[in-house]
Amino acid sequence: MNRDLKKIISQMTLEEKAGMCSGLDFWHLKSVERLGIPEVMVSDGPHGLRKQDDKGDHLGMNDSIKAVCFPPAALSACSFDRELMESMGETIGREAQANDVSVVLGPAVNIKRSPLCGRNFEYYSEDPYLAGEIAAAFINGVQSQHVGTSIKHFAANNQEYHRMSNSSEADERTLREIYFPAFETAVKKAQPYTFMCSYNQINGTFASENKWLLTDVLRNDWGFEGYVMSDWGAVNDRVKGLEAGLNLEMPGSNGTNDALIMEAVKNGTLKEEVLDQAVERILNIIYKYADHRAPQEFTMEKDHEEARRIAEESMVLLKNADQILPLKT
Repeated sequence: MNRDLKKIISQMTLEEKAGMCSGLDFWHLKSVERLGIPEVMVSDGPHGLRKQDDKGDHLGMNDSIKAVCFPPAALSACSFDRELMESMGETIGREAQANDVSVVLGPAVNIKRSPLCGRNFEYYSEDPYLAGEIAAAFINGVQSQHVGTSIKHFAANNQEYHRMSNSSEADERTLREIYFPAFETAVKKAQPYTFMCSYNQINGTFASENKWLLTDVLRNDWGFEGYVMSDWGAVNDRVKGLEAGLNLEMPGSNGTNDALIMEAVKNGTLKEEVLDQAVERILNIIYKYADHRAPQEFTMEKDHEEARRIAEESMVLLKNADQILPLKT
């Protein structure tokens, strides 16, 4: 369906536009019923849906729907198999349609640098090439079902120490040769619907308000077309973030940051066209899903078997040469 998004945006109030740039709650984006803008849901993640009800607390374990647990990236990347990862993505995409989830929050492609990184299980590899190829295949699989992906965590998010504020220090060559390529490959081979920025700073500037990262590199250099969302709670300065290219804040801030956006537009410190552009990017992805909504059965048992097959194809056996195992005390 061809929609005139600029016309829809021209009919929105300033409050409605600011509101579109933050979540309704932990998992939903806001709707504008009078203009036919639907409420949509996003949900974890790369290893199967972790869908929670409206009262879900982001970290809660007991209020999630029953889910199929697919092999984590630490295992699936060991398959070196693009077709297998595309098949896994297709299955998760169908599950998302069955559960009315518009965007799957994954894949996670940060480079493994420290064994103390708490998210290594959901990152693919130490190898930028492998991570990019596997991610692109997974994204193409999910998005073949008209469900979005949110590749994460952009960028240089590789350890836990002061994870909400730590600055990852790296020169441009290091970033472009090691930490960026998986993201770049995914954009150029699969065009994920959304990007998720990381918590950390990069060379002293928070990823959520880093214009060089979110606009110069991501959009101008690589040609990304979707919207950028924050990791949950990663926003530092909301207006500065919007100017830098952070379109959607997740979750919402109970209207606090929406009010800051409105005030900035009213006093002239934020151009309204910057806000309009962010809203257009968000609406474009909302309708990509809503216009292809395909309710279907959640085939849990069949998908369990698919998950088992992917795990079997990914397993790697190590040869115990010279009886090195078990390790001597």
